[in-house]
Amino acid sequence: MLVLKFGGTSIGAPERMKRVADLVVTAKGRKIIVLSALSGTTNALVEISNALKGSNSDHAIDLINSLEGFYNEFSKKLFKTTTYHSLGEEIISRHFGLIRLLAAGKFDDRTGRELLAQGELISTEFFHALLNERAVESRMLPALHFMSIDENHEPELDKITERLLLLTKSLERHEILITQGYICRNHINEIDNLKRGGSDYTASLIGAAVKADEIQIWTDIDGMHNNDPRIVENTFPIAALTFDEASELAYFGAKILHPSTIVPAQKFSIPVRLKNTMDENAPGTIISDSSEPGKIKAIAAKDEIIAIKIKSSRMLLAYGFLRKVFEVFEKYHTSIDMISTSEVAVSITIDDDHAINEINEELMKFGTIEVDYNQTIICIAGNRIAEKDGVLKLIFNSLGTIPIRMVSVGGSRNNISLLIETIHKKKALNLLNEGLFEANVKLVAH
Repeated sequence: MLVLKFGGTSIGAPERMKRVADLVVTAKGRKIIVLSALSGTTNALVEISNALKGSNSDHAIDLINSLEGFYNEFSKKLFKTTTYHSLGEEIISRHFGLIRLLAAGKFDDRTGRELLAQGELISTEFFHALLNERAVESRMLPALHFMSIDENHEPELDKITERLLLLTKSLERHEILITQGYICRNHINEIDNLKRGGSDYTASLIGAAVKADEIQIWTDIDGMHNNDPRIVENTFPIAALTFDEASELAYFGAKILHPSTIVPAQKFSIPVRLKNTMDENAPGTIISDSSEPGKIKAIAAKDEIIAIKIKSSRMLLAYGFLRKVFEVFEKYHTSIDMISTSEVAVSITIDDDHAINEINEELMKFGTIEVDYNQTIICIAGNRIAEKDGVLKLIFNSLGTIPIRMVSVGGSRNNISLLIETIHKKKALNLLNEGLFEANVKLVAH
């Protein structure tokens, strides 16, 4: 069985959704199709939600009307026949009737999560109707019937597997099953979600549950590139990555893949293939257990990093000092990305400022602190590159005079991380691209 996930841009226009239908029909074997909301829908629903939370009902109504108009135009161009034009109108009327009902009542977090779910529910109904209009047999496989998270917002893979296997067995004569990405139920059975970008995660969880032959993530780019194509010219898609390499790149800013996607697939060694809906013949990127060691594969950058330095000559070498520092971040549910120590100071980075004032206040008990905002972590990833002779020299020579605040080597064999000021990011990525990929050196990654 294959699991094919299509993102919002891949189905965000009627012609694109029709193209996805072509791809699904021609793909061989049984398959589960995971769809995001149409491009722009989730942002629009978030804006509606924010207006309702701010008691700005008039603005919310205007936004709802505008979004409904978009869907009406979409439906008119998607379907060919009068019968399915009427069905499209019925789908829109039903879901926007619910949206208006949610907007008219008491609006809270639970209501907001139900509102956000409407995007995926509409897109999958549209897609199912499109296949029906083409006389292609398919069945809906509602995510709210099997996808669930626990009280810690973690997916319940064992329960998901049990439910999903029963559902797919009951539908075993059907070759195409359609489900929603992103949405799920929480531990008290309310409609919830896997957070932004969670459709990738949905596909990976489904792939793990059914032990799929392959998970395919279809976007509008030719696989994962060796650098950020929005900033750097002459980037290229990477043919193959290991799960660990892909995880590092996704976590540190590669936008094509949600950071959580790799975990379920890696657990059961299920290959993940990144493909382009705009060019289905492009090879894309395959993520699996195997890759050639010692080569630099790609660079990614993570912005909005905060660096915190704690200086304390009296306490730094004291037994248990670092544990006490880490407990402050644990207390405020804030993860640490990088850490560097010296005899008189420890520096750490975080990417979450929700409790920065409370964290700083507690850290002041240990010594003097310095906080720097607008930092960027640059991740240089490759299978076991941290063990490769000369790699640090090559990196530093490539960067020239750009000041480097911190370096992390050895925490992972597949990643070398650098902390720089964000103002230097564009220049740094271009210099590294030239020095690591365009130069004729032994560490070139392609």
